[in-house]
Amino acid sequence: MRDWLDSYSNDHRHPTNQLLHWLCVPPIVWAAIAMLWTIPTPEAWFRPGSWAVLAIVLSFAWYWKHARRLALALLIVLALFALSSAWLLQQFGPGWLLRLGIGVFVVAWIGQFVGHLIEGRRPSFLTDLAYLLIGPAWLMDKLLRRLGVGETA
Repeated sequence: MRDWLDSYSNDHRHPTNQLLHWLCVPPIVWAAIAMLWTIPTPEAWFRPGSWAVLAIVLSFAWYWKHARRLALALLIVLALFALSSAWLLQQFGPGWLLRLGIGVFVVAWIGQFVGHLIEGRRPSFLTDLAYLLIGPAWLMDKLLRRLGVGETA
C-alpha cells in the first residue's frame, strides 16, 4: 500500500490539485455508492442497496488485504456514505437519488480533471485502475496522519 500511496503522491504535488482532490474524491465515492444504491434488485432475493453494499464489502476486502488500519477507517466513511444514501433514497426516492448521484459524480470528476490540468500530469488511474481505490486511501492516510494515528499503510 505504501508504494501505491507514495506513487499517488508523486502525481499530486500541486497544492491546488491536492485541494481539488480533498473536495472531489469523497463526493465521487459517495456518488458511486448512491448510484449503486438505486439499482433495482429482486425483492425476494435482495434489499435496496445490495449492489452498493457488495461494492463496499469488496472494496473493504481489498483495503484490508493491503492496510488494515486504513481499511477500518475507510469502512467507517463508506458506511456513513451508505447510510446517507439509504436515508436519501427513503426520503426522496430512487430517481431523485440517481439524478443527484450523477450530478455530483460529473461535477466532482470535472474538478479532478481540472486539478490534473493544473498539475500537468495524467490521473493515476489511467495507468492502473487500482488507483481508483488508492485516491480515497491516500486522503484517509493523510487525515489519519494529521490526527496522529501514525503509519497506516
